Amino acid sequence: MNPTALLKDTFTGPGSLARWAGAAALITTVAAQHPHPAFNRAISKDVFSQIPNWKFFAPNPAVHDFHYVYRTLDLAGETSEWTEIEMIEPRKVHQAFWFATRRPEKAVFDLCTAILQRATRSGITGIQSNSSYRVLAEFIRRRIREGEPDPAKVKGFQFGVVRASGHDTTEAPETLFVSPYTPMQPDDRPHLTAAA
Repeated sequence: MNPTALLKDTFTGPGSLARWAGAAALITTVAAQHPHPAFNRAISKDVFSQIPNWKFFAPNPAVHDFHYVYRTLDLAGETSEWTEIEMIEPRKVHQAFWFATRRPEKAVFDLCTAILQRATRSGITGIQSNSSYRVLAEFIRRRIREGEPDPAKVKGFQFGVVRASGHDTTEAPETLFVSPYTPMQPDDRPHLTAAA
């Protein structure tokens, strides 16, 4: 068979539409892996998440850890000391292959990142209605219920996010965010009343 006819048949013959679609998918997938922002156009238009993202390393890897602390206010009006929530568990060998228990740690990290980004734009007052803030506050509330000896005596709490550099002890921890007072019972929040 003539090579020119074979090439023409490849692009216009039977099944050519599937070959074109496969080639386009392959080229788009390979281009989407490139770190340059110009290649993100295809991913931004991918509303159904059909383009796989196989980037092995994050473009901006995290170099700090977030630490979450809280303090409680009891019914007598006494404020407790700050307590750290242990999120980072010691790593084990099998976790190099399967580490499903790290998902909550990653979820809280992502929530915290979203809150900090929103706080720089809208401040503390604008962030309390944000869904990420409310989910993190509920996470802290649950930890208090599970960790306090008598959670019924806790009237409310305040939580904070501290950034530390992990094993590098030369860099001092930095407080990034401190929440306002949060009632322990979500129903204690002030209710909006309709204007008469």
